[in-house]
Amino acid sequence: MPFLTVADVLRLPVIAAGLPRVAAGEDQLSRTVRWVHVTELLDPASFLEGGELVLTTGMPHPADPTQLRGYVDSLADVGVAGLVVELGRRYQHAPQELVTACRERDLPLIVLARGVRFIEVTQTVHALILDAQGELLRRAQQVRELFTSLTLRGADPEEFVQAAADLTGCPVVLENLIHHAVICRTAGPPDGQVLEAWPRRSRTAPTPDRAAASGPEGWLVAPVEDRGRRWGRLIMLPHASGPPIGPEQTMILEQAATALTLARLTGRPEWDRRAHSSVLLDLLHWRYRSRTEARLRAEALGLPTTGHRLVPVVIDHGGTADGDTTVTGDTTVTGHLAAELPISGVKALVGDLSEHRTGLLLALARASAWQPVVERVGRDLRGTFGEGLVVAVGPGVTELSQVTRSFREAEQIADAIGPGTLDRPFHVASDIGLPELLYSLRDDVRVQRYVEQQLGRLVQHDARHGSDLLSTLREYLVAAGNKSIAAKHVGLSRQAFYQRLRTIERLLGNDLESGAHRTQLHVAVTALDVLGGAGGAARPASL
Repeated sequence: MPFLTVADVLRLPVIAAGLPRVAAGEDQLSRTVRWVHVTELLDPASFLEGGELVLTTGMPHPADPTQLRGYVDSLADVGVAGLVVELGRRYQHAPQELVTACRERDLPLIVLARGVRFIEVTQTVHALILDAQGELLRRAQQVRELFTSLTLRGADPEEFVQAAADLTGCPVVLENLIHHAVICRTAGPPDGQVLEAWPRRSRTAPTPDRAAASGPEGWLVAPVEDRGRRWGRLIMLPHASGPPIGPEQTMILEQAATALTLARLTGRPEWDRRAHSSVLLDLLHWRYRSRTEARLRAEALGLPTTGHRLVPVVIDHGGTADGDTTVTGDTTVTGHLAAELPISGVKALVGDLSEHRTGLLLALARASAWQPVVERVGRDLRGTFGEGLVVAVGPGVTELSQVTRSFREAEQIADAIGPGTLDRPFHVASDIGLPELLYSLRDDVRVQRYVEQQLGRLVQHDARHGSDLLSTLREYLVAAGNKSIAAKHVGLSRQAFYQRLRTIERLLGNDLESGAHRTQLHVAVTALDVLGGAGGAARPASL
């Protein structure tokens, strides 16, 4: 056994021979027994450090109820594990004043109906305690080696937290200073209820200087440092029906917290950002087992969901300088947003969706307009990172379960917006016209084949003869078949323009007077332009 409890000691034959009966503190028998102390002193507390099981015959106990209560208070104040009184010498039965005092202080009181040899009790219990301590030391070495191995190979923080959960068999949460649950891991299947009302519950548990029980729920809490300053803390939540926190769990959590502190010194410290990215990706692909689990995970990171409008935003920064997110130093789009949004009071999750895309989930009051917020974000990003950046906005929703579909729509909008698009701080679904639709399908072989079938002979003719019939066709289609306007745009006489159109009709085998044929060619020319072929405009805004 990793440690002895009062209940364990009562089951030992050397104690069971005394016919022990629990007279008070029945629900505190899970207390850890650190040592056994035999005393007949009236004030033994001055010789105790806490965790001792005190054995006495009751000989020095005062008759005065007030003094007897003071005796119990002194034991309870120092934190003894329990009080064992042997009947037969001073008492024939436990005095009611003693029982009442122990009950009021929730101190286990055990009475022995038969006499036992206290020396045998101390020898037996101390031998078991020393064995347990030796086992704990061996276990501590194994745990230390495990976390050292994880540290040396540069493990992610999720691995440290998962290891702590597996070793303790309890849920373990890593949170930052503002009580956002950055990582939550369990030994078995995920338990979403662990994070229920997390920030509120977390604030009731103070952070000790080292791993120790804290708060009304009896959490085991260990601080996590970052270069000499407090970064956050690691929390183990004991199972409601399981054993209490013991030395082994305390040792494991302390080792895990130390390993996380070292990881912040040697690895990438953007743990909050990683947590946001993880939740956003889980929402995008809906990896949650239930709506409740998704809600609790988002709220544990500080995103309010109930009573708010949720607006998904996808920022594509693949078109910025050199195709990356760097402006100066290590400043990225994700990092920039993570720093700026809290300053402006905007509640949001911000994280990387891919190498060139950042996800943003805004939580806005339902009565407020989302456009000014998104416009401010878009202008700031485009001004900081360049005009090649695209901000795509999905429809606002009121349920977290609807975010997946809205994020998908925002991704489709981002796919459709390319170079040459009108300068706008953000884009929505209504901005997607024919050019944007074809741009989103630019990698589809069927679109490429359609362009070749419709325009291939014309493009080849221009290449062989150095002509520009494709531009003539483009202007004709833009003018909606008005030959006079098109001829004026290309700077040709009507007769010369008509001659070019007849050549185009002959090459393509199409009647340009036919509205259906013009529509087919309009789509093909637009697709060719968005594909960047034949010297066409990269993204015409008006075609």
